[in-house]
Amino acid sequence: MKITEVKVWLVEGIKYNWTLIKVFTDTGHTGVGEATNWPGSPIIEAAARHVGERVIGLDPLRTDFIWTKLYRDLNWIGPFGASMCAISGLDIALLDLKGKVLGVPCYQLLGGAFRTELQLYANYWFTGGAHSAEDYARQARAVKAAGFTGLKFDPFAHTNYLYGTDLSTNLGLTPTQQDRAFEVTKAVRDAVGADFDIMIETHAMLNGQMAVQMAERLAPLKMTWYEEPVGPENAFTLRSLRQRLPGNVSICVGERHYTRHNFRPVFEQHLCDIVMPDITRCGGPSEMKRIATMAEAYNVLVAPHNPNGPLSTLASAHVCASIPNFFRCEFMFNDVPWRDTVISHPLDVRDGRLHLSDRPGLGVDLVEEELAKHPGVRELGARENFYV
Repeated sequence: MKITEVKVWLVEGIKYNWTLIKVFTDTGHTGVGEATNWPGSPIIEAAARHVGERVIGLDPLRTDFIWTKLYRDLNWIGPFGASMCAISGLDIALLDLKGKVLGVPCYQLLGGAFRTELQLYANYWFTGGAHSAEDYARQARAVKAAGFTGLKFDPFAHTNYLYGTDLSTNLGLTPTQQDRAFEVTKAVRDAVGADFDIMIETHAMLNGQMAVQMAERLAPLKMTWYEEPVGPENAFTLRSLRQRLPGNVSICVGERHYTRHNFRPVFEQHLCDIVMPDITRCGGPSEMKRIATMAEAYNVLVAPHNPNGPLSTLASAHVCASIPNFFRCEFMFNDVPWRDTVISHPLDVRDGRLHLSDRPGLGVDLVEEELAKHPGVRELGARENFYV
């Protein structure tokens, strides 16, 4: 069996464009994957096309060989970023293809299932209203009513994410902005009750002093985790901040960490309690499984980052089905109405859980005529409501 063609589509999603992939072979077998990242989705699309060209003629069942070859070949332009997104998307497609060849779900290829119903947490549930405390509370109650038991949001997003228009604050918050972030978070906690997970996102957009100050202020509201209080560039900076945070504040990082090599210092220095690898960035399901195994050795939970398209959701779920240290998977509560039309079977989400089928591979195919109806939009910078 040999790879004969790799197709790539850029499809509009609710937050940003999805980069979707399909691998074809000389035996008629196919596999689908996703390489989504933002910003610069045209760069990801071009990288995916290039990686697709590099694997023509290879045996698609040699998934680890292809992953390693691409990683080594493209390492000259850097082991992270667009090239790793392309490798990630191809890895998803090859695992899907192998599952379809062998007639088994992807989770069987990853060691078998600990579970086939995956607990989700809601993100992007807060898109309506004026983003006041009352609006957040109202929408949080809708999330709970839908059967979810956890949600995530960034209470600072409406104050300090001006992206290029004003950098003078150096990622700080005024007292009024600090008060508003607390009031929004307290309104959400009051709306959903005590027995509900609340994940607080910072997007690494607070300076060190402010990240500590807001963690201390929000700690009484019982955050499930405090996400990305610093960026991924330096593990020592994260260690320093972790030592300053209240003892009851758990840290979650990883959405911008690529491959096991980037995660290694995080584990070795015990810098977090939960990791959130993104399957379209970290290296695909092959690498996410390796990262999860490393996390288990350090008693760290896994909760994949996933503000992406439906193939990313399914691929993440198949990995999470196969690991013992799974916590939750991120899910876009509000999404484009065509999300389920571009795949052959809709995502089976009931009462805040994703139910995996026993269909081969990821359990779906791409519907090409539907992809063509929703071409990716041109990126001119951060969308007005990207975070809020």
